[in-house]
Amino acid sequence: MTTYSLKAILSTFADANGKKRTIFNLGPIGGISSNAVKLFFISLPFIEYALIFNSYVFNALGIAQCIVLYIVFLSIVMIMIFLISWKIKNSVIKRITPSWEKYFEKINLSMLLSSGRTPYSQFFEFYSKGIKENKTEEELHRYLLNSFKTMEEENKELIEAMIKDNKFN
Repeated sequence: MTTYSLKAILSTFADANGKKRTIFNLGPIGGISSNAVKLFFISLPFIEYALIFNSYVFNALGIAQCIVLYIVFLSIVMIMIFLISWKIKNSVIKRITPSWEKYFEKINLSMLLSSGRTPYSQFFEFYSKGIKENKTEEELHRYLLNSFKTMEEENKELIEAMIKDNKFN
């Protein structure tokens, strides 16, 4: 098990400005960079176009069937993009969770990265403020610990409701 630095962990799911990434980045923890994944996603429709509208397939199927085939395969490409993004997100969470728990043992990482309302929904706002102040890794760690306490105090009612529903550890 590899232990990653706090900045490496944070750069997997947040960009340099502290905003949440759409596609998580495996680059800082020894995987594929999110830029390479985005380039792959952007190239997929063009690859599909080249495969369907080449002279051999076009002459065999005709224009109407090629257009229908392109639209059908484009929907398959969209599903594939969703599944690849989901797999990357799960892979990032699985790889960084042990290191995350070393830094923030009582903070649930999946709750932090959730797009729904959680006690830590404001994390990325606090994190971007910490980045703008050019904090060292140790200062950033202390700042984020204090930020988590602040978020928990501000969302005390939500935490109590989650405890009653047995979903908050």
